[in-house]
Amino acid sequence: MSNPPKVQHMDHFTIVSDNIEATRSFYAELGLTPGPRPRFARDGLWLYANAGKPILHVIETDAMPETRRGVLDHMAFFSTDVQVALDWIRAKGIPFRLQRAPEPFNIWQMFFPGPNGEEVELDFAPEEAPPAGWEGKPIVKTA
Repeated sequence: MSNPPKVQHMDHFTIVSDNIEATRSFYAELGLTPGPRPRFARDGLWLYANAGKPILHVIETDAMPETRRGVLDHMAFFSTDVQVALDWIRAKGIPFRLQRAPEPFNIWQMFFPGPNGEEVELDFAPEEAPPAGWEGKPIVKTA
């Protein structure tokens, strides 16, 4: 019996979109940039982070699936400056939840919907200063 392969790191996430331009624009604000992509039969995007590797694959579709979320609960990206992110998301009017992970990690976590119904999480270093208005409990803004 052979040993199973061992995961080394996350490679990428794939989402579908019926509005490629809105998707491109939304993730560009988060610092992802379109880059080279194989000539697949379906159009789409590969979005790159600063590491020079595509981490979000977007497949264009004519219509979104009836159920928008499957077994993938959310995708998380490490980011910087929780206050800037909070100001950005409030200015966009996007519903969100900002919280701290429990001890001993204490990372800042911001959850919000992407333009295709996908849930996005931005994580921030625990050393970052609390954002304005932080009172030690989650900050939630609903639609």
